[in-house]
Amino acid sequence: MRAAKNWQSYQVIDASDGEKLEVWNGFSLIRPDPQVLWKTAKTDSHWKSADAHYRRSSSGGGKWEFHTKLPVQWELPYGDLKFHIRPTGFKHTGLFPEQAVNWDFMDGLIRNAGRGISVLNLFAYTGGATLACANAGASVCHVDASKGMVQWARDNAALSGLSDKPIRWIVDDCEKFTQREIRRGRRYDAIIMDPPSYGRGPGGEVWKLENCIYDLVESCVNVLSDHPLFFLINSYTTGLSPSVMGYILGSLLTKRFGGYVYADEIGLPVEACNMCLPCGSTAVWCSREVGDAFHG
Repeated sequence: MRAAKNWQSYQVIDASDGEKLEVWNGFSLIRPDPQVLWKTAKTDSHWKSADAHYRRSSSGGGKWEFHTKLPVQWELPYGDLKFHIRPTGFKHTGLFPEQAVNWDFMDGLIRNAGRGISVLNLFAYTGGATLACANAGASVCHVDASKGMVQWARDNAALSGLSDKPIRWIVDDCEKFTQREIRRGRRYDAIIMDPPSYGRGPGGEVWKLENCIYDLVESCVNVLSDHPLFFLINSYTTGLSPSVMGYILGSLLTKRFGGYVYADEIGLPVEACNMCLPCGSTAVWCSREVGDAFHG
């Protein structure tokens, strides 16, 4: 497992009985986490004095209980980057801190490429990967179907001093946008995707990642340049293992481009128990020239 160990202003203090206790730049939150199946003693004082607690409802969903008056939003820095954090109605805060391990990895690949790199970031959410790649010197096309999430990402870019970087902000269906880019002849040196586990199409059709991921990756391969740098997939779908995602990338890219495929869980260190909390899976294809940097 690769852990996001370089945070200075975020930490998971403890995790027990289906919940994790986090500190986000001075504000403590308790949120549910389905990976936390153990029931160790909750001895840290923050369990009783957290600023906010998201509680699941037996009928589905849930809501925040605020024990102190939190700002509407606040800043969370990571290296040169800064993000707006705010509790949303679905337990999220606008950032997945475990992804920092992938940001660092992509930053290294782009800086060491020795050439200009264009990145297509699909299902791009609030822009963590977009900002990391732009800060490393890449041009980025940021695509998400949610207008609100794209605006949040733009605000994060401004907060990080990256508004003048070559970033295209696109509100669109990721699959349809990719097909149009193929027809337009536009090509990218790197692709990032973090697709949802489940969704519904415009006609009400059910979209499940396990059933659609191969076709999605196969389509995206056609928008890669002749000498791509990397293709990274992240997933929070429990039924989709890193090995399966890695095999999909290998079967579609290595025969055409050579290179290497790596796949692993990503996670976050938990201070109280000196372990790493699993937080999803990442598979990545890298060109042969830079593949060994994954272990660097």
